[in-house]
Amino acid sequence: MAKHIFPEGFLWGTATSSHQIEGGFSEGGRGESIWDRLAATPGRIADGSDASVACDHYHRWREDVGLLKWLGVGAYRFSIAWPRIVPDGRTVNDEGLDFYDALVDALLEAGIRPFVTLYHWDLPQILQDRGGWGARETAEAFVEYTAAVTRRLGDRVPYWATHNEPWCIATLGHEDGEHAPGHRNPAEALRVAHHLLLSHGWAAAVVRENSPDAEVGIVLNLVPVWPASQEEADREAARRFDGFFNRWYLDPLFRGRYPEDAVADRVRRGHLEGSDLPFLERGDLEAIAAPLDFLGVNYYSRVVVKADEAGEPVGHPVAPEEELTDMRWEVFPQGLYDLLIRLKREYGPTRMYITENGAAYADGPDAEGRIADVRRIEYLRAHLTMAQRAIDDGVPLRGYFAWSLLDNFEWAHGYSKRFGLYWVDYETQQRIPKDSAFWYRDVVAANAVDTGLQMP
Repeated sequence: MAKHIFPEGFLWGTATSSHQIEGGFSEGGRGESIWDRLAATPGRIADGSDASVACDHYHRWREDVGLLKWLGVGAYRFSIAWPRIVPDGRTVNDEGLDFYDALVDALLEAGIRPFVTLYHWDLPQILQDRGGWGARETAEAFVEYTAAVTRRLGDRVPYWATHNEPWCIATLGHEDGEHAPGHRNPAEALRVAHHLLLSHGWAAAVVRENSPDAEVGIVLNLVPVWPASQEEADREAARRFDGFFNRWYLDPLFRGRYPEDAVADRVRRGHLEGSDLPFLERGDLEAIAAPLDFLGVNYYSRVVVKADEAGEPVGHPVAPEEELTDMRWEVFPQGLYDLLIRLKREYGPTRMYITENGAAYADGPDAEGRIADVRRIEYLRAHLTMAQRAIDDGVPLRGYFAWSLLDNFEWAHGYSKRFGLYWVDYETQQRIPKDSAFWYRDVVAANAVDTGLQMP
């Protein structure tokens, strides 16, 4: 067994999001979200399901805190459901706050630090009806929502992330149409991305006021981009992909500007009329670039692209079938190391957390009830090894969160993809630890004993 030394105080955790696990669709004063609306539209969710029950965490949260305690993790990353807190877009729902108040207290009593994400994609539908993230007013509403949550929980939550994966919200939700609200408007997607980043900057200031001892950051899904060949066209396609996927978010946050080449790419494609961004107002970039306490990094795989006939980047799969997860994503641990090193070299965040990392595999219980998800264990082992290597090379990585605690509602895929350390029977709501849960528990326990990670 190889021994991999992680820093003392390294934060071990697992993660979920509100819409994917809570259920409680119309309970506790919760309002409709954009994902509720999308799931009610025939043909939008692969298996025709919705998240009205999901993992029933709304009723079973005490049991789920017990699962976390059994794993031995020191932190739990979860998100707040905005429609529970401000269901009508204006009025704070105390019953919604009570739910998270009790959850935070139970986590702390169990010795688990809450790591809260304020927005993980479930916008109140009533705000979408008023323009959604395409309207600047939604950024203002997000600040008001943040204020309500942090006033109640700010004395006990030591970590706050404003947004989870703004690229997915903007591009998958407003350009590709795969995610809620299901729009296909590239110009709107650019406005959405800007308003998300702007609301992050504004909300971070509110978090610091109401939770002054906490760390405040944002979570980005980032990918290393590889050209399919060393031909100039493919290298150019990789640059373009990196521009709209990675640098469109990293550059405003760390450099106070949008990347000029990526802006030019959008102009060329007709998504912008000129390099003067129409959604940009005085003071916006300064607000977005306010110093971060941490950068959350969600990593699952790399992207390999080639140029199509128009020179645009298109995916170019290179991995054999056995190296793909059920999401058809390549298992590529080296990409995590490459990404962390690049972030340190080019952007210099003072602290980073791997806020999501995991794999979807369909392994279920055998005749004895055991779930031998060997591929997930190997995935986690390989990525943790790369995380430790990055730390050795100077990356300020402070924690790791496995995605996900539970099998859950996987957005447009419904319940057809299983990422959890715990297998969930969606009819009975039984939770069964997979072999990966036992393995991760052993990893965390070994690290807690001597600050070294024994890879079981």
